[in-house]
Amino acid sequence: MKRAFDGLAAFAGLILLSPVMLVVAIMVRRSSPGPALFAQQRVGQGEKPFICYKFRTMATGAPVAGSHEVPGSWVTPLGKKLRAWKLDEIPQLYNVLLGEMSLVGPRPCLPGQAEVIAARRKLDVFSVRPGITGPAQLFGIDMSTPDALAKADRGYIDTRTFWGDLRLIVATALGGGAGDAARY
Repeated sequence: MKRAFDGLAAFAGLILLSPVMLVVAIMVRRSSPGPALFAQQRVGQGEKPFICYKFRTMATGAPVAGSHEVPGSWVTPLGKKLRAWKLDEIPQLYNVLLGEMSLVGPRPCLPGQAEVIAARRKLDVFSVRPGITGPAQLFGIDMSTPDALAKADRGYIDTRTFWGDLRLIVATALGGGAGDAARY
């Protein structure tokens, strides 16, 4: 049921949000040099790598690292706003449509985040698809605390329900959560 809901919601979301995506893409292109979309390899279900899509919120040439590891000076002024409103995440609906991600689940990490991968591997977090949002993101637990993140992810996996996922989606849409600990 989760996969069917994810697919239908992602398809509907891409159609309904296409005008917003167009406006955001134009704004990103006009606000700083570089492409509107940012594509980066992430670790998915079963530790299988996939390409994750987001609107670009950092200057072109920013280091490949977790947001908490990159100085905030790399984040563009528009990028700060996109992150605050979580609009940078909308292109991940395409990843959900492809079956690489879910609407709700553990946030996908970078292949180079060895501590996060090790902590998640111990608790079998990679047994599920990563998500656009999840409890860890809403409660401000980011990848700078790998063990706490893995425990929160495992807690979600063990207690997830359809209605719980809907509550997390609504909370995210209404601006809940601090996201990652980027230093602006």
